[in-house]
Amino acid sequence: MKHAHIWVSIPICLMYLLAILGNCTILFFIKTETSLHEPMYYFLSMLAFSDLGLSISSLPTMLRIFLFNVTGISPDACFAQEFFIHGFSAMEASVLFIMSIDRLIAICNPLRYTSIPTSARVIKIGLIFAALCIMFVLPFPFILKRLKFCKKSLLSHSYCLHQDVMKQACSDNRVNVIYGLFVALISLLYLVCIAVSYMLILKIVLGITSHKGRLKVLNTCISHICAVFIFYVPIVTLAALHRFAKHVSSVVRVIIADIFLLVPPLMNPIVYSVKSQQIRNRILTKLCEKQG
Repeated sequence: MKHAHIWVSIPICLMYLLAILGNCTILFFIKTETSLHEPMYYFLSMLAFSDLGLSISSLPTMLRIFLFNVTGISPDACFAQEFFIHGFSAMEASVLFIMSIDRLIAICNPLRYTSIPTSARVIKIGLIFAALCIMFVLPFPFILKRLKFCKKSLLSHSYCLHQDVMKQACSDNRVNVIYGLFVALISLLYLVCIAVSYMLILKIVLGITSHKGRLKVLNTCISHICAVFIFYVPIVTLAALHRFAKHVSSVVRVIIADIFLLVPPLMNPIVYSVKSQQIRNRILTKLCEKQG
């Protein structure tokens, strides 16, 4: 698709710009507005930080390829990039899991909700999960570095991923396969836990007699459900294509892989700004002040 690179670069640059601007805006308002210093918004700031990291991690290679047609990358730069991409992806999955538990607590025990996830607890939980993500992803560059690459390797995507790089090795990569599978199972466990939490939420919602009450409770989960779908659908689709549809065009795989990195950071700020009245009001107030 070399002939189309310059045309592809325009929407990609625009998406990166909007994603970085959107997530920086969310972080700015949560930091500066004291009314947003609540557990729910701390979770949202963690999600925005993960999205920002994910965008910045993939930005250099994506723009080099599509803007300047520079397709090469050194092994060390590649290993560093895959560490940050996997790290921030793991953080985003962790935050989505924590947010699902937060929604479950809010719906199961609304009277005690304000006393359970306090700001201090939320920050501690965030730091613990961030440390766990780093701990699980940190071995990736080191187990890749021990592999031997005999010739120039052609990667499947516009950025470096562990599963993609390890396939290019001409030495034994069993350690990489086993450890990669272990980390993938942990990611799958997050998704299972999110699904279970929403099954419990649905059970509670179905127990509410008022139709208006059901809609009110479900409305508090819409933003999070959208974020979960935006993040997991491209991952699951890409994994299914690699596993079951090997005859599918490589262009389709590349597009889905790019969607995985571009769409969540772009869409999450939009979804949460539309659904969160407090953030929406703060943004509109700032815009009106500037126009005035």
